[in-house]
Amino acid sequence: MSPDTRPAAPFWWRFLSRRPWPVRSAGVNFAIAYGAIFLLSAGLFLSFTWWSTTSLLDRHVQTEIDSDAQELTRRWVFGGANALSDAIEERLEQNVDDDALYLLIDKHGQRFAGNLPGWPVAITRSNHFYELSIRRYTFSTQAKLKAYDLPDGFKLIVGHDVRGRHLLRHIITETLIWCALMVSLLAIGGALVVRRLFLRVVHSIARTTAAVASGDLNHRIALNGSETDLVAETVNTMLDRINRLMEGVKQVSNAIAHDLRTPIARARTQLEDAALHAQSTEELRDAVDRAVDDLDHITSIFEALLRIAQIEAGSRRSAFAPVALTPLLEGIAELYEASAELAELTLHVELSPLPTLIGDEHMLQQALANLLDNAIKFAPPHSQITLSAQTIPSTSTHPSGIEISVRDQGPGMDEKDMQRAHERFFRAETARSTPGSGLGLSLVQAIAGLHHGQFSLSNAEPGLKATLRLPIQDLPDPKHIEAATSS
Repeated sequence: MSPDTRPAAPFWWRFLSRRPWPVRSAGVNFAIAYGAIFLLSAGLFLSFTWWSTTSLLDRHVQTEIDSDAQELTRRWVFGGANALSDAIEERLEQNVDDDALYLLIDKHGQRFAGNLPGWPVAITRSNHFYELSIRRYTFSTQAKLKAYDLPDGFKLIVGHDVRGRHLLRHIITETLIWCALMVSLLAIGGALVVRRLFLRVVHSIARTTAAVASGDLNHRIALNGSETDLVAETVNTMLDRINRLMEGVKQVSNAIAHDLRTPIARARTQLEDAALHAQSTEELRDAVDRAVDDLDHITSIFEALLRIAQIEAGSRRSAFAPVALTPLLEGIAELYEASAELAELTLHVELSPLPTLIGDEHMLQQALANLLDNAIKFAPPHSQITLSAQTIPSTSTHPSGIEISVRDQGPGMDEKDMQRAHERFFRAETARSTPGSGLGLSLVQAIAGLHHGQFSLSNAEPGLKATLRLPIQDLPDPKHIEAATSS
């Protein structure tokens, strides 16, 4: 293309290209850049926070609906329409928040059970979530609903009143807007402060960030005894924290890779060998079954990690209820007596009268099962495992509680390993040859934290003693429970 036929550049581009950037001060430019980046990152963070929070609320409601529907479907399988109707009425009576929605209709469209007046016209598909405006009592509200097809032409709707979620979303939105305004003011003030400090610390920061960018996370900003040491110490603390986090990520990554490499490699080898050498359908199916077992082990590791994360987040406290510990421990002991006998071990139980505890019965069973599994795994044949529980009086540092311990006569652990035993994927050298993922004691530690308790290990000489101490909480007043149920 000749110069005379080349299209002309836009006016705004020619104007900007002729005018240089008006600000020459490096400090001002740095402050402007800092303020702009701060505002942009804060805006992205607040937007992501709003989006993730609202999405989490939606997923939480949908998960509750699916879980409730699965339980109701099982009631149908065991008892048909009448059992399902009774289950719905029972749930409505126990729904203190009055946010549960149900509707069961027969093949003629007649209402069989539930608190919805009729089948919403907008719901035309099964197994699909709808968010509709429905009429309840004397007001309209938003509801999340999902329909399910049942045998014999019956249909079921399970839903939740989500007006509380909409109110929470509105509050979160207002809060984030105010946060955005405050962040803007902080960005302006920070830019002014940075401009004054820039010339003093820019060279030191540049050297440090260059070293970090090249992979040297041990480099730090030198302190010179001036007021800029506050910035230097903050950056150095940040780098220390990043270094620790990177080391932690590396350790967990190495542990995951170590624990998953063997079953993945074994499954691949089995499938590859079967594909090349299997002579019959039975041999091929046997190889596939062994590979599935290895993959199930991998899945169990990730499920354990998810359970630990959920417990540490405190999401299981909603299932807390009075737990009778004595029958729980007796049931666990009876269950594991057979396993102990198969391992040529003796399970001895020492139980004193125990008070009722407020907690999650399923989680406590899981913790005790993990402790007994470990004891059986490491105890030598013809030795004894002791399960004991007693009430501990309050002291100046600890409230009254219940102490549950599992003691074996195995090789035990040294002090260094006991301090790290609750870490995820940690396995002592003596346990490297035994099957497991190194998550059992981490799960016990998380369950103890969920119940505001403590988990500790100590030498039993010989063997190891695992102790779970749980605080005793006051039971709710029966009159309060009765009043809440009647309301």
